[in-house]
Amino acid sequence: MGITKRVVYKPADQVDIGSNSDEVYIRANVKAPRMTGFLVKLFVWFLELRILKPLLLYILKRENQIHKLVSFVEVEDSPLYVPLHPYKEHKEPETKHLESGLSPSEQVQQATECINSLKSVQEKENISFRHWTILDYSRAYLSRETTPKKVADQFIASVRKSWDPALQMSFFISCDVEDILRQANESTIRYERGKPLSALDGVPIAVKDEIDCLPYPTTGGTKWLHKVRPCTDDADCVKRLKLCGAILVGKTNMHELGAGTSGINPHYGSTRNPYDVNKITGGSSSGSAAVVSAGLCPAALGVDGGGSVRIPAALCGVVGFKPTFGRVSHAGVLPLNWTVGMVGVLAGTVEDAMIVYSAICAQLPSDQPMTQTHPKVHLPLLNLPSCMPEVKLAKYDEWFSDCTYDIKLCCSNALTKLQKVYGWKTMDVTLPEIEAMRLAHYLTIGSECTSALACHLEKLNMNEVGWDARVALSIYGAFDSKEYLNAQRIRNRQLQIHQKIFDQADVIVTPTTGVTAYTIQDDALKTGELDYINAAALVRYMIAGNFLGLPAVTVPVGYDKGGLPIGLQFIGKPWSEASLIYIAYAVQALCAAEYRKPRIFYDQLSDLKRSKTA
Repeated sequence: MGITKRVVYKPADQVDIGSNSDEVYIRANVKAPRMTGFLVKLFVWFLELRILKPLLLYILKRENQIHKLVSFVEVEDSPLYVPLHPYKEHKEPETKHLESGLSPSEQVQQATECINSLKSVQEKENISFRHWTILDYSRAYLSRETTPKKVADQFIASVRKSWDPALQMSFFISCDVEDILRQANESTIRYERGKPLSALDGVPIAVKDEIDCLPYPTTGGTKWLHKVRPCTDDADCVKRLKLCGAILVGKTNMHELGAGTSGINPHYGSTRNPYDVNKITGGSSSGSAAVVSAGLCPAALGVDGGGSVRIPAALCGVVGFKPTFGRVSHAGVLPLNWTVGMVGVLAGTVEDAMIVYSAICAQLPSDQPMTQTHPKVHLPLLNLPSCMPEVKLAKYDEWFSDCTYDIKLCCSNALTKLQKVYGWKTMDVTLPEIEAMRLAHYLTIGSECTSALACHLEKLNMNEVGWDARVALSIYGAFDSKEYLNAQRIRNRQLQIHQKIFDQADVIVTPTTGVTAYTIQDDALKTGELDYINAAALVRYMIAGNFLGLPAVTVPVGYDKGGLPIGLQFIGKPWSEASLIYIAYAVQALCAAEYRKPRIFYDQLSDLKRSKTA
């Protein structure tokens, strides 16, 4: 079997990132047909035959450029195994920093004080639709308009409606009514006594089923993982939300093992997009995005290993925020992706994303990776206009334009608004070897997943695994040590290249996804699907956030011709969460007047207020 011409990467310090660079943009050259049903079963059968497996995997890696861009390259850079970042000073908007030793509820109080006023920026007269916010719930409780118990009852009724066979929204894998009511009753008593724990007290928050949250098992979207890895304690991020009084309302649906981008799960159903129930939500944090979009919760937790928070957020028209690697503890999260996965927040508004972020971020425990100097958490003062210095947005035009026409037009129009209203500048750059970075990330996350599950897979009856997940596990297990090391060398050089860009710009701006939500085909419901072409388009702009551990946020900026949401993404410097939150808030302020209500929307607080006045 011949090898294509060996690629030789020049040293990272010699790479030209200027707008006139001779570096060539390589588009994803995915060579794999969409397969579901009988075809995917047949493919798995061939793939798992010992005599054919090596040949098929070799062909897959060769045809999809893994050999060309990762396996057999020459690269001088040393490997970088964990994307830990030293803290460097950089310009920020006006901020409030959180002192060490604050409790989660005290940090939430600090976050609420950063919000412009008691009224959300979305409560202006020209706003036709907005999500109910955390502060809306808090104010309703404090004014006795409603109680956490009534909200819990309304939530439970709404979830039951979502189970209707005509909808089959498949928001949750587990939802314990008794536990929800217990939490709600305790919160209601605290409000009656005038002693709520924080603005999050009594607010419904959902948790991706990749994060430990008692009393629920942690399935990872599988039918078997919770049997071999019982949940015995809450994840650190969940503990902190509970200390704030949040009502944890259940474990949301997800793509099995996080090994896909569609959110189609053959075991627990395909989570439906609230803007069009025939469309995907994106994954793998599919349920978390959908419950926020549909109004069931103002915010939810997800885990972002390859865009798994930002992809579904963009496709479902909500905010998706992932912090810098190491900012939020990974303790109690399924160890599927040690060096690329991060807990993130999905929320209806930027303000809510900031409040939840303030609750879950903390100094990491001693068993978690640390930076040499763990920087303090800063939160931006969300005032418009702000005294934040002019923002420089780095844009790689060929990459930015590698998406559908509707997405390109919508995101370009949003940039024009930012330039016109705020005077922000867009500078043209070249970001080389993006496709090599995508493949290196895929190789890394796949290697980490199979390594984490190795002891279980040896004893596992593969009939318990979905067909598409079986393909993913077979491919993941085909990567060898040389390929893994080359991937980490590519990680190091990409970090250096991105640092060059951040020396000139504040953030990198891209569309969030290359396509909007596509149709769920009936033939995929029982087997899952292999659709690597759409998957490559969905992750096209995701990889730096995970592979390099950079913070990133996606904000809704419009819709395609079919009314499906489009997101704009900002990738920031390490530890620049305050700047990203401020930028996202500024974008939201420009676009909020055009936000549209999803077709499936549970208007929780309005329904309660109407019932009170009836």
